[in-house]
Amino acid sequence: MLQHETVDGVTTLTLNRPEKGNALSAELVDALIEGVTRTVADQHVAALVINANGAHFCTGFDLSTLATSSEGDLLQRFVRVEQLLQLLWTAPIRTVAVVQGRAWGAGADIFASCEVRLCAQDTTFRFPGARFGIVLGSRRLAERVGTDTARRWILDGAEAAAEAALTTGFATCVINESERTAVVAASVSQAVDRDTGAAIRALTRKDQSDRDMAELVRSASRPGLKGRIEAYVAGLRKR
Repeated sequence: MLQHETVDGVTTLTLNRPEKGNALSAELVDALIEGVTRTVADQHVAALVINANGAHFCTGFDLSTLATSSEGDLLQRFVRVEQLLQLLWTAPIRTVAVVQGRAWGAGADIFASCEVRLCAQDTTFRFPGARFGIVLGSRRLAERVGTDTARRWILDGAEAAAEAALTTGFATCVINESERTAVVAASVSQAVDRDTGAAIRALTRKDQSDRDMAELVRSASRPGLKGRIEAYVAGLRKR
């Protein structure tokens, strides 16, 4: 479900659940955490690219096991997603997200957590977590697009197209399929060594990991999480 390749100092992690829209199952999140951790620890790697096979980058939190999940299970899974996002946000190396189709929920949060953010022209972004009471990724999104835009996208459950993502600074670049390889290659190229890059990233990026985790846990531990998610899913089915 996760392909791993390292070539010339660049590691590429490819989500490979196209039949499920690359939704984040517990197993896929664990694999991503392991892959990112291993990549960051490898002193020979200077950049990490995250992409996906199929029509969609990631449709969000995998809810296929919702019926058999307890509230504790769901809380733990959201904590693991936040741990993944923090690893990407604080990575000492360049991180590049390359997305297409739907980048929704936690998929959009992965995109927001990367340093360079490339999206195809057909990409759409959504942040539905607030609909079932989850506070996840809000501060990082606000740092990318500003508080007003972030608040509107989250609270209104708005769908943002690639053009809006580029205009707000959420996306670094909108790319055509024909230029994808060249743009990704240019994005991982860097003029400074790894140690210098790590120092600059640490100085110029806000790390509020404890606060982010606390807000997530506070929201996810509020009684009735499973019922709120079930109500959200039922609402989607009525559309």
